[in-house]
Amino acid sequence: MIETTAGGYLARVDPERVDLHRFRRLCVRARDSTDPEHAARLWGEALDCWRGDPFSGTGSENLHYTLGLPLLEEKWAAVAAWAEACFELGRYRDIVTRLTPLVRQDPLRESLHLPLIASLYRDGQRATALATFSEIQRTLADQLGIDPSRELMELHQRILRDTEPDGPPRRRPGARTRRPDGDPHGAGPGGPAAADRSTDPSVPPEETGGEAASFLPRNDLPRDIPDFTGRDADLERVLAIGATGGEQAEVCVITGPGGAGKTTLAIHAGHRLAERFPDGGLFVDLYGHTVDQEPISALSALGRLLRAVGVAPEAMPDTVAERAALWRAAIAGRRVLLLLDNARSFAQISPLLPASPGSLTVITSRHELSGLSGAHHVSLGMLDSGASVSLLGAVLGQERTAREPQAVRAVARLCGGLPLALRIVAGRMLTRPRWTFAHVEQRLGEQHRRFQELRTDGQSVEAIFELSYQSLTDPQRDAFLRLGLMIGGSIDLYGAAALLDVDLPGADDLLQELVSVCLLEEQGVDIYRFHDLIGAYARQQALKHLPAEDVDVIRHRAGDHYLHTAQRAAEWLGSRGHDYEVDPTTTSRYRADLSNWSEAIAWFDVNRENLAAVVDYYAGQGNGKQAWQLAHSLWRFYAVHGQTELWLSTHERALEASRADRDDMGSAVTLIGLGIAHCLSGRFEFALSLLSEARSIFARLGDRTGEIRAIANLAMVYERMGRFRDALAALDEVLEHAVAIGDRELEKRQRSNIAAIDQALGRFEEARKHCEAVLALRISDHPDDCHAAALRILGEINAQSGDLTTALEQLHGALAVFRDLGDQSGETYTRNNIGVVLRELGRIDEAVQAHQTALELGRETAQRSAEAEVLNELAVTHARAGRYPQARSAHDSALRLARERHERYAEARALHGLAQLPAEVVDPDDAAMMLAAATKIFAELGVPETPGPASVRE
Repeated sequence: MIETTAGGYLARVDPERVDLHRFRRLCVRARDSTDPEHAARLWGEALDCWRGDPFSGTGSENLHYTLGLPLLEEKWAAVAAWAEACFELGRYRDIVTRLTPLVRQDPLRESLHLPLIASLYRDGQRATALATFSEIQRTLADQLGIDPSRELMELHQRILRDTEPDGPPRRRPGARTRRPDGDPHGAGPGGPAAADRSTDPSVPPEETGGEAASFLPRNDLPRDIPDFTGRDADLERVLAIGATGGEQAEVCVITGPGGAGKTTLAIHAGHRLAERFPDGGLFVDLYGHTVDQEPISALSALGRLLRAVGVAPEAMPDTVAERAALWRAAIAGRRVLLLLDNARSFAQISPLLPASPGSLTVITSRHELSGLSGAHHVSLGMLDSGASVSLLGAVLGQERTAREPQAVRAVARLCGGLPLALRIVAGRMLTRPRWTFAHVEQRLGEQHRRFQELRTDGQSVEAIFELSYQSLTDPQRDAFLRLGLMIGGSIDLYGAAALLDVDLPGADDLLQELVSVCLLEEQGVDIYRFHDLIGAYARQQALKHLPAEDVDVIRHRAGDHYLHTAQRAAEWLGSRGHDYEVDPTTTSRYRADLSNWSEAIAWFDVNRENLAAVVDYYAGQGNGKQAWQLAHSLWRFYAVHGQTELWLSTHERALEASRADRDDMGSAVTLIGLGIAHCLSGRFEFALSLLSEARSIFARLGDRTGEIRAIANLAMVYERMGRFRDALAALDEVLEHAVAIGDRELEKRQRSNIAAIDQALGRFEEARKHCEAVLALRISDHPDDCHAAALRILGEINAQSGDLTTALEQLHGALAVFRDLGDQSGETYTRNNIGVVLRELGRIDEAVQAHQTALELGRETAQRSAEAEVLNELAVTHARAGRYPQARSAHDSALRLARERHERYAEARALHGLAQLPAEVVDPDDAAMMLAAATKIFAELGVPETPGPASVRE
């Protein structure tokens, strides 16, 4: 019941229903109990009353410090008391299960580490017990500058001196021994058992009749980080290798660039595997790439290992071979985990490898170490965006990252998925709680200071890369610097040969050498890229060390390689439309072999982003002619593969450069490419203005071929706007020109375009004749987009004539050609037409799927000129199935888009479709007005009220 009091409101609740009251009552009963079993049960019930931290959701620091922390101290005291009771009962596994996560929450609480370490030891997990002690020892030293308590230190020494042949001793359940002062700790967390000195590791072996051991098991793995994130698949591979078991000595090599998290992964896996290696876990940093530290020799490393397992200094041999033999003998028959971190070479690690079956050696290195026979290799790449964001959240807290999801992703991208960079950023933000991710994004976005931002005490991304760079040979360094000048994000073998100015075998050798030291990534066969931050470092060093004139020559040579190859690749995709001589400033000696259409498409696909970067480079250098020539070679690939954004960006940059050079030819050619792109994006009025400007320039230049091309593309825009008569007039002019000059390719394309208009106007016989002429004008052995367009138009005609079987066959034939060509625009229209035929066949669900696939494809490629048409057909299909609300929604969307883009025919079809819907979906008065408006538009366009036309093609 809630009561009003002078100080506010008071809730009167039965104390038994309040967790805090129940907890305290159970604690009193547990302390009063003399039966350990009963006490342990009561302490457990008391702890079960806890759910999270008190007042954690209030946001009040006052509540946290005045009430929350004292309550938490009561909880920790109860945990320690529960552990003491369970220890007396010999329930070591229960203690380990409950305390392991709790010590992560409060790593400085020694009262919990004491029973945890003792229980791990008593449970047979001696290596983990030692590792846990090492962790608390390092934490106390790092954060407080102090050593562990005397009790913890003594427990550690007792575990280290263990001489029992069958493992650590276990206490009998229920056995109770007391310290001299009467405390019931016995051989548990606090001290040795007075009852049985023969099983106490603190007692020297000579006092118990034992024999001194020559091998001292130990676990000196470094601290495992509590927020290990993002390497789950790689971790599972390492754990699987470690779990293979006993028939041979296993070796796992973890490779990756500096800062990729190799050591973190190895240490984390080592802690997870520690129980499988009861004879110890040893860690040696070989300093292969360490600031101000030379790599240690195999002789020194063997000395460290031998001392670690108990070999006296006076017994240490002087040579590598003798030490290696003694090392192998010392661990013969034992299961040992050896972690060799930061290895430099095969020669450095080969003498250190154990030969004992059941042992595991994990090696981390920036080099591939391919000379290790039978080794397992785990290669670390960069973290993807999701894993990078998870890592930032694990360090900084999910609440902080959830507040700025977009900025968090941007920071992760600027760090390039490099774990070291991400941890440096997270570390700086931890000490600067007022910093937002947006602020960090701004700081990292400034190229000249990015590496400065990725630096903190003892850690620097730039220093990590510098060590790798300094380890290269002179030819490798020169190649690294030149590759830093690559244009775009990747480079193929031919491009690298041009950039490096060496022959192909020489380029291949240098590239593979850089891959082997993890400074370069091989994305695919003969395709290479830098990690983002390594690439930034390479560019920085190239501009610092290479003469400025050499930088210009190298980049021009790379750009001209792309220009030449793009021109040859474009010839396989179809007519260029304009004949001009490519005039690069320099010429590469090495040309990529492109012998067919598929190879040309594959080359364009691999280099699509790079080619856009080269256009931008040429424009920035004032080479306007090269910029527009390269942009013109790209448009057809970008068009058929839906790369509209790249298409627009390259042509806008090329147009800017052409106008700056007062190059009318370049401007006109580029205006046509831009006009086509804007038309396919649904911006028809803007496309008309661009194409009209191009036509005027060509007319002024007296270039009839260019003028005809502009007219042909104006026809495409007219058709999309529903101006069919204007489109036909333009196409007739182009067709007449094509026949006059004997250009069969141009004739074929215009006949397919005219067929599309005739079909829209209901002139089916004229359309059929043009399509048959297109199929007869076959110039090559392989069907092209005109052939596919003719098949599609024939399919539409047959569908409207009622021959649905033939229509479906022809449309599937067209779809196969468009897909083979990678023509996503043609595929979009054809899938929509297939949906129409399936609808007429009564296969409604398949029809809806075909329409929706067409819709998704158009949206994915950003070529949305067909979107209103597809939505109208989808609406008709829904209406045919009686799904009137869905039909209304699709028609409404089509109407909105058509009006935005001035597509009058699509607008009329949407209005007409809405007018046909039942009164419960569309008001009859509104339907009448819609029908009148649709009829008026159809009359103005001179078309029947039939399905939409096929698209006119450039």
